Amino acid sequence: MGEMTRHRMVCEQIESRGVSDARVLAAMRRVPRHRFVPHEDRDDAYGDYPLPIGYSQTISQPYIVAYMCELARLSEPDRVLEVGTGSGYNAAVIAQLVDHTYSVEIVPALALRASETVKALGYDNITIRSGDGYSGWKEAAPFDAIIVTAATESIPPPLIDQLAEGGRLVIPLGDTFMIQQLVLVEKRQGQIEATAKLAVRFVPLTGAHGQHSQ
Repeated sequence: MGEMTRHRMVCEQIESRGVSDARVLAAMRRVPRHRFVPHEDRDDAYGDYPLPIGYSQTISQPYIVAYMCELARLSEPDRVLEVGTGSGYNAAVIAQLVDHTYSVEIVPALALRASETVKALGYDNITIRSGDGYSGWKEAAPFDAIIVTAATESIPPPLIDQLAEGGRLVIPLGDTFMIQQLVLVEKRQGQIEATAKLAVRFVPLTGAHGQHSQ
């Protein structure tokens, strides 16, 4: 499962659906997605669908990962917060694009496994911790971009507070048991502007605030 498999995934699943950011496409070609899925699912690692990773969590469909990165308009100097590390795959893609990625995962075993995976692959600009991502990561804020990989019915206020001026927040909003909308939230002069971009289906955010937190 090498570069040609990833190249085909990018061409057939991602570019064909309109993702055109050259840096995002290059990142998707580089990150070995098969290293982030359970061993028994590695033959399906580059399929056009999410896969289970245990603990009622999933690794997102490749197109969605690329689309969210493009939507967040990630640039090299950025500090990025990811809420919902899962397998660590999203964090690895983001880390190809920005200065540093901070990622929070509520399931300790997933946080540990993801940390071990990204370390084994040589990433030195990803920091993962286990915790309730609803509260963000105050010590590392502000963030130029925040990407949330689980659905909630409303935007967690701490994430808005930790978003830098000019920052972008990408989050699935809506009923956590039905179709949600992937929303781009932008902070301009302290004001928030939200735009629905795509119908999606994500696992719910969970944590101390109930199903609406990570």
